[in-house]
Amino acid sequence: MSPENLFTFLVSRTDAIGDVVLTLPVCGRLKQLFPGCRVVLIGRTYTAPVAAACPWVDDFLNLDELVKLSETAQVETLRAYSAAAIIHVFPNKTLARLAQKAKIPLRIGTRNRWQHWLTCNRLVALSRRHSPLHEAQLNPKLLQPLGDASEPSLAEITHLVRLHATEPLADIWRERLNQRRPGQLNIILHPRSRGSAREWGLENYARLAQILHMAGHRVFITGTAAEGEELGPWMKAYAMFITDNLTGLLSLPQFIAFIAAADGLVAGSTGPLHLAAALGRHALGLYPPIRPMHPGRWAPLGKHAEFMVFDKPNCDDCRQQPAACTCIRAIEAAAVAARVAAWQPLPVEQ
Repeated sequence: MSPENLFTFLVSRTDAIGDVVLTLPVCGRLKQLFPGCRVVLIGRTYTAPVAAACPWVDDFLNLDELVKLSETAQVETLRAYSAAAIIHVFPNKTLARLAQKAKIPLRIGTRNRWQHWLTCNRLVALSRRHSPLHEAQLNPKLLQPLGDASEPSLAEITHLVRLHATEPLADIWRERLNQRRPGQLNIILHPRSRGSAREWGLENYARLAQILHMAGHRVFITGTAAEGEELGPWMKAYAMFITDNLTGLLSLPQFIAFIAAADGLVAGSTGPLHLAAALGRHALGLYPPIRPMHPGRWAPLGKHAEFMVFDKPNCDDCRQQPAACTCIRAIEAAAVAARVAAWQPLPVEQ
C-alpha cells in the first residue's frame, strides 16, 4: 500500500471501554502510516462516545445496530465503506464472516482464532496471554500485513492513547468542581468494576475517602445506576467524607467531560481508569500481581498515569476465589492517599 493514497480502514474492537481505549494506538498508528486515511472504529453502543472523543477515529460503526439488519444489508453496509482493510483487534466471528462476504481486500486477524483461518486472508501470530508486552503494544502488531514491522516502546505508544471531551460539562457539575479552594483536589473514586477487574474493597475506599477528606480534598464517587443502588448503604455510612455521589447521574459523554474537568481518579483496572489516563488526568490504578491482569499488561497509559500493585511474586492463591483476592486488598489506603497527595491540580482543557 502506498502512503500517498487515501484509504479507509475498519478497526474492530467490540468489547469493553478500557479495551477500546487501549486500541486507540492502532488508530493513531494508521494515521501515521497512511496520512489522510479514514479510520472507522467498529464497536458496541456504549463505546461510541469513546470513539467520538478520539482524534484518530473519523467514524463509528455500531455493531449492535448492524446486527439488527438483514444479512444482505449488513454486507452492503460494510461494502459501502470501500475499506482497504479490516483489522479484527477483538475477534468476532459474525463480523469476520460479514467482512469476508463484503469482499474487503485485506482481512487481518490472529492465527490462534480458528474462525480467522476461514474468514481472514492475512493472519498474524499473536499470543497475548503469556506475552510480556502491554495490551496497547500488542494490538498494533496486527498492522504487520500493512507493512508496519515496528515495535514501539511503551512511551511511544502512550502518546497515541489520547481522548478529548466532546461536549461541555453541564453547569451544575462544573460549578460543583469549581467550588474547590486553592490546593484542594477534585478526586474521583470509582469503587466497582462490573466484574472486569479485581476490586480493592469498599473498606479500603472508605478509609481512602476519609484520609483525603481530612487532608482537605474533595471526593466524588462514580459508577452505574445499579452500582449506586448497591453502594447506597456504604455511601450513607461514609457521607461525611464524600463530596458528591454521582452514580447513575452522568451519560458517558458527560462522565468523560467530568473526568476531564476533575484532577484525577483512583480505581481498579476499569474503563474509567483508562479514560482518565487518556484524558491526561491523574489516574492511579490498583492492581493484583497475578498474570495476565497485572499492570505490565493493563496499566493505564497517559502523561499522569500510574499504578500500585502489592509486592508479591504472584497471587495464584487467589485464583480459586477472585472475589476475595487478598493481594489487591493488601494495598494500604494510607499508601494510596500518599500517592494522591503528591498530585498537583491540573488545568482544565478549554
